[in-house]
Amino acid sequence: MSLEAAEWAALSLSLKVSLVAMLASLPPAIAVAWLLARQEFWGKTLLSTLIHLPLVLPPVVTGYLLLLTFGRNGAVGHFLDQSFGIVLAFRWTGAALAAAIMGFPLMVRAIRLSIEAVDPKLEAAAATLGASRMGVFARVTFPLIAPGVLAGGVLGFAKAMGEFGATITFVANIPGETQTLPSAVYAFLQVPGGEGSAIRLVLLSLVVAVGAVLISEVLARRVARGIGQR
Repeated sequence: MSLEAAEWAALSLSLKVSLVAMLASLPPAIAVAWLLARQEFWGKTLLSTLIHLPLVLPPVVTGYLLLLTFGRNGAVGHFLDQSFGIVLAFRWTGAALAAAIMGFPLMVRAIRLSIEAVDPKLEAAAATLGASRMGVFARVTFPLIAPGVLAGGVLGFAKAMGEFGATITFVANIPGETQTLPSAVYAFLQVPGGEGSAIRLVLLSLVVAVGAVLISEVLARRVARGIGQR
């Protein structure tokens, strides 16, 4: 299976967008997952609802909300443009933002489950030995949840690779700039003779998606074995 230039461009852009989205959203996903798993505070249910909202909202609605917020005339987008010269709408960075937001709930869920599986007595024992809260997390909690963090990262990466609705609404479908694999498949199917390219990209998407799910499953099993559940 040989790929043409436009197909390579879509594949490389998808990989770049997905990698940036995963790396940028992983630290806040860990922090939010820890908050939801270990802390009780006012507004916890509201925070959890907002985090998981992209899973139930139509992706096009999420993309439109991003456009209203981060577009050149949006409240945040106007500030970023005027203050730092950062423009997200109709740029690949905007595609990464959309992909990160759509994958964020999956990452938080996977990491939260791994944190909840850790026996709190282990953390309490470390705290009684004088470790700070950050020290307990770094030396006890994180090593135990590391496979879960990796699994969440893989799921976020896979979701970013398949993201379409929010991306095309927020950054459109610009070849070489914002045209990722899903939007390239859509574009190829709209023109006569584009079925061959679309099929090749569909196969590539399947390979990436299946590989990501398999890796996530393997890592999830390692989490279970690591904490002695299996």
